[in-house]
Amino acid sequence: KEMPYVKNITAHYRLLLDEILTRRPEYARAASGRSTIAFTPNVDKTFHRGHTDYFANGRGDQIAAFDSPKFVGLHLGYITKIGAEWIEIEADEPLANGDGLNYMHKREVFGIQVNTATQKGNVWRVFPNEAIKLMPGLQVGLAVNRNRDHRWESALSKKSAERKVALDITLLENASGGLLLNLRDEDGIESQTEAMLSFQAASSPEQAQQGLQQNLSKLGATMFLAQTIQINLPRPWFVAASSINALRREAIERHEAARLAAYQRPLRKAAVEPPVIYPETNLSYLANVYNHKARAFYHKHGVELIAAAYEAHEEAGEVSLMITKHCLRFSFNLCPKQAKGVTGVQGQVKAEPMTLVNGGEKYTLKFDCKPCEMHVMGKAKKSILQSAPPVSEMVGVKPLVFHKTRPAH
Repeated sequence: KEMPYVKNITAHYRLLLDEILTRRPEYARAASGRSTIAFTPNVDKTFHRGHTDYFANGRGDQIAAFDSPKFVGLHLGYITKIGAEWIEIEADEPLANGDGLNYMHKREVFGIQVNTATQKGNVWRVFPNEAIKLMPGLQVGLAVNRNRDHRWESALSKKSAERKVALDITLLENASGGLLLNLRDEDGIESQTEAMLSFQAASSPEQAQQGLQQNLSKLGATMFLAQTIQINLPRPWFVAASSINALRREAIERHEAARLAAYQRPLRKAAVEPPVIYPETNLSYLANVYNHKARAFYHKHGVELIAAAYEAHEEAGEVSLMITKHCLRFSFNLCPKQAKGVTGVQGQVKAEPMTLVNGGEKYTLKFDCKPCEMHVMGKAKKSILQSAPPVSEMVGVKPLVFHKTRPAH
């Protein structure tokens, strides 16, 4: 995925998880630190082909997007006027040079790249890169979407998020007359750093205190964020900025080392003995077993006969390339279950054969109504079957030997 997509989606889920952690104190974070997001995540602003809950809540009517396979983005507004070189759009959000717009005409999406956009209230005059006369179907009242928000994507191209571990910082005077900097992080790990510094009574106590606070809070590009800073000195001392900064840097390095020393890698959960028995003793190519480790795993769990994975080029005939709950027969109102009990319709629904056509490729559709599944059928091309399977080209890898039936020995 492209960088804007990854930043947007991970930030979206980070905020959702933070909300759950705030609301549900019985849950704890799996890692240290808190993330801050420098933009407003919106899952509808990066590429997608629509949303669906698929079958999470049972069969629904909005499983597939039949309008367009393209990313149309968010609704922006409506065209209010069309000129020779521009269009005007009444929009609820601001536009920017470089935005990507689109509109639907005869079930086809047409794009508009914004060259320049000028504002008059909530109406924007857009000068596109394309010639107005070459844009079919443009008319006043037409709905316009935006699938590229230039300003928003520019924000994502910069530093857009960071995670910091909270620190409680305490500055003390040690028994030998120097300074002691105590650090305690949100995981309860503590470290102490001492420095024999020369200091003197401050002529301006308030200013000296502020200087110490400011210099101790400068954690910059480190993994830490100052949560609290306490200065517990018997009297207001003046300490040179260079000295307190050096103490802070040394303390941070020492605390990072303390965190590494305190880290304990979680132990793996012990394997269940004896191994759980797999519910099937024979596996077809759908198990996708193609290497020794996969085969050893299934044998360990009681599988006796394993067919070759599809990549092994041993399935010469037509097989299920995809099995899905999304059924085109249902989508086109040709499902026998829909017709059941309907007078004059029951027993009359004929949906097969159905095929999917993609360029020069044709795929047969078969329907298994008992589990309510659609199978997309196909077979490997002769050129692929005649070529060596991928594993045979890997240096040092011994090909697996598969058997269609149980060997005599």
